[in-house]
Amino acid sequence: MARFKRIFTIVIDSLGVGAMEDAAAYGDAGADTLGHISERMESFALPNLQKLGMANLHSLKQIEPIKNPMGYYMKINEASTGKDTMTGHWEMMGLHITKPFQTFTDTGFPKELIKELEERTGHKVIGNKSASGTAILDELAEEEIATGNMIVYTSADSVMQICGNEETFDLKELYRCCEIARELTMKDEWKVGRVIARPYVGKKKGEFVRTSNRHDYAIKPYGKTALNALKDAGYDVISVGKINDIFAGEGITESNRSKSSVHGMEQTIEIAGRDFNGLCYVNLVDFDTLWGHRRNPIGYGEELERFDVKLGELLAVIRQDDLLILTADHGNDPTHTGTDHTRERIPFIAYSPSLEGSGALAGADTFAVIGTTIADNFGVSMPDGTIGASLLDKLI
Repeated sequence: MARFKRIFTIVIDSLGVGAMEDAAAYGDAGADTLGHISERMESFALPNLQKLGMANLHSLKQIEPIKNPMGYYMKINEASTGKDTMTGHWEMMGLHITKPFQTFTDTGFPKELIKELEERTGHKVIGNKSASGTAILDELAEEEIATGNMIVYTSADSVMQICGNEETFDLKELYRCCEIARELTMKDEWKVGRVIARPYVGKKKGEFVRTSNRHDYAIKPYGKTALNALKDAGYDVISVGKINDIFAGEGITESNRSKSSVHGMEQTIEIAGRDFNGLCYVNLVDFDTLWGHRRNPIGYGEELERFDVKLGELLAVIRQDDLLILTADHGNDPTHTGTDHTRERIPFIAYSPSLEGSGALAGADTFAVIGTTIADNFGVSMPDGTIGASLLDKLI
């Protein structure tokens, strides 16, 4: 019989807690997403994270550790090669990724790929460089609207992003073009983790706004994960945010798209009011996309404060037989050079009203301890070839 009937696993996207030992090999020596945000904030109020043990887990300038935190806490190293969203989440659910996805940050996509994309979609490609999503709209959206050309760009992550104005390019056409791009970028030499449809509205520079109709076309996980094991055993696997896209729907029984990180927490609170048996798996992406990649530590800190308010609302409705896990998928230090993710350890905080103990755990060398713990709770065997050891016996 399961110890916890429901487990809520919330990924605060990119909230790293200090550079890993191999960070220098990734150009990330000294990175510390949470610590450097704290250093830049004039004031920083995270009362709910504080009482769960976040300031015990990681030193924060404005927030004191507390004597008796409510949760268990530790820092976790990544076993896989890479520092991207998909690698982090896939490892969390048991996969060991040894070959990183392709990035085209410095060069743009190869001319052979662009030529084939143009021929297959019927649209000339403009852009083809690494750029901020909002900046490239100001630069090229008026041309796209006038000509029917297609904005294609990348970032420091393994992604191809394609923009389309919802009124002139048409959302269905944008999705069609992205499906073609996904097919083309399955080749090993062009393989990216995700193709992302980036719809927007507006008519002129300064007025363009991206909409919530974003859609990610991700590669399917390379093997079965904890999510597949739970679903196959008859448990609910409810996703919030981009989790469904990250796993290409594999192992998901219900998907909920989010308009923002605050909205994602509101959805999670609503789900907590229902009766279900299994996992609610949440990704809150604004920390990464709005603040980490744009190197805005103040915006990131303020987003954490908004999250903390919603976390308090969630804690108020958590049941005796629920388990809450707070974690991240990689770092994205907003004070670091460039705009890429950073190779960092991630936080792990676990709380349930039924826990008799709390405090520091020893740490772990793979994110996969999370998925393995979840599977263990429900008495489900992890799929063959997965990694990670359960922490369930430590959560008493």
